[in-house]
Amino acid sequence: MSISLRGPDGGNGLLVAGLLLTGVFFSIAVLAPAISPHDPLRVSMTQRLAAPLDPEFPLGTDQLGRCVLSRLFHGARVTFGAVFSVLLLTFCLGTAAGCISGYSGGRVDALLLRVTDGMMAFPALILALAIAGILGPGLGSVIAALAAVQWVAYFRTVRNLVASLKERPYVAAAKISGAAPAALLGRHLLPKVFPILAVFSTLQFGRIILSVSALSFLGLGAQPPFPEWGAMLSEAKTYMQTAPHLFLLPGLFIALSVLGVHLTGMGLQKNLGERQKGYF
Repeated sequence: MSISLRGPDGGNGLLVAGLLLTGVFFSIAVLAPAISPHDPLRVSMTQRLAAPLDPEFPLGTDQLGRCVLSRLFHGARVTFGAVFSVLLLTFCLGTAAGCISGYSGGRVDALLLRVTDGMMAFPALILALAIAGILGPGLGSVIAALAAVQWVAYFRTVRNLVASLKERPYVAAAKISGAAPAALLGRHLLPKVFPILAVFSTLQFGRIILSVSALSFLGLGAQPPFPEWGAMLSEAKTYMQTAPHLFLLPGLFIALSVLGVHLTGMGLQKNLGERQKGYF
């Protein structure tokens, strides 16, 4: 018997499942200091590599005797904080550039399209890896590198939407009435764009989680001893055979958090309408 997350109202089943799962991880990130059983940075070499289900450490300890559960909880704060920073920067930069390009057209549009075409010629993660490597290790470098690469996705989405919407009759009527470009964008175009960007941002959130974790796994993100899911995976690779929980648990947290936001985005997309699928 198969179980479908899609309810009778289209994407509502997907949306509810995604919101529940995402809500759990956001709650963990917000409440981490209150719900963590131990200090995530406290080292205890006498308790190193304790197995899960230990009375004192529910998910065991790592190679330095630090509580894995506490580090996973605090890692959610670090990972989600970095993702929100990247999302905010890419949203602002990509939306502003997309509005300018889509509304202005002509040479400005052509120039911005050529720039973004050049950036999209390289795999986004490889380009971010190169930028982060130049900037040096650290979570700030990862945020800057991903923002420098990921804004292109917002630019393309907003540019195409604005270029299409500005040809609508109600926009032409507003132009004839003497409305300024800023007023046209603020009153007539952006209100139509933001619902689609909300869905797009939800889907981007999961992609950015994977990118932040990947760069941290490579040693370019959060530096020891601070917990971050990708960095925890990197530290655990030496102990995959002797203490597999150190590798499996951060990977599970990454997978479930990405699944949650992806289901939320899919549910919102279904509710927004099949006709707008092409933007995602």
